[in-house]
Amino acid sequence: MSLTPTQTSAAAQSLLEAEKTGRQIGLLSLAHPDMTMDDAYAVQAELMRLKIAQGRSIIGWKIGLTSKAMQYALGISTPDSGVLFDDMAFEDGATVPEGRFIQPRIEAEIAFVMKAPLAGDGITREDVIAATDFVAPALEILDTRILRIDPVTKEPRTIVDTISDNAANAGIVLGEARHRIDAFDLRWVGAIVTRDGAVEETGLGAGVLNDPVEGIVWLARRMAQYGQRIEAGQVILSGSFIRPVECPPGSNIVADFGPFGTVSCRFA
Repeated sequence: MSLTPTQTSAAAQSLLEAEKTGRQIGLLSLAHPDMTMDDAYAVQAELMRLKIAQGRSIIGWKIGLTSKAMQYALGISTPDSGVLFDDMAFEDGATVPEGRFIQPRIEAEIAFVMKAPLAGDGITREDVIAATDFVAPALEILDTRILRIDPVTKEPRTIVDTISDNAANAGIVLGEARHRIDAFDLRWVGAIVTRDGAVEETGLGAGVLNDPVEGIVWLARRMAQYGQRIEAGQVILSGSFIRPVECPPGSNIVADFGPFGTVSCRFA
């Protein structure tokens, strides 16, 4: 850990203010060049504490940077994770209000809804399968409260910026379809994602660590390192298998997962 408790608290407070005002902050990786992933998760934990103190409740977790392409782009070899809060949930087909987010993007994912808790660094695939109530098509709405690129140095944000910023999480749209976890080979569950009727991205579940179930295994083990666990009833976004799609005002997004279902949203 390189950040002091005071610096950790200040970073979390600035991120909370950025979300409230819609004004992005500078890169934490530039302000704190020695910042580590442990520092970043400490900022995220403090941000979580502040939101809970404001009355928010945790409804689940998200896994990010699961694809090799995104890991190569950031020069890392591990995913990251963030927290889903109750005010992030949108109904399937909902319209996201104008100005709700700063620079929204979407990703298509397979969501796991849990019927039993998962805890410990020895969690296995079998444990995840046994603890899953159902799986469903989902969209994750991304946003960034931290600048993507520093305007002076032209340095891009790094993994510590992303983790601190709650892994860029901003919203979740859960599709109406519900499936037993063994109803499909999740490696072959794919989606065609359109914006305003034009195909923007396609992908398969195998893009998530070769199997979305492995994403949940990774998350449970990661959380154990920080004294956290997945709770029954929580929604877990297992990781995107497409590149993020930009969503300027007026965008109409549909993710067609074929027999697995569809999920959509619109940005006012």
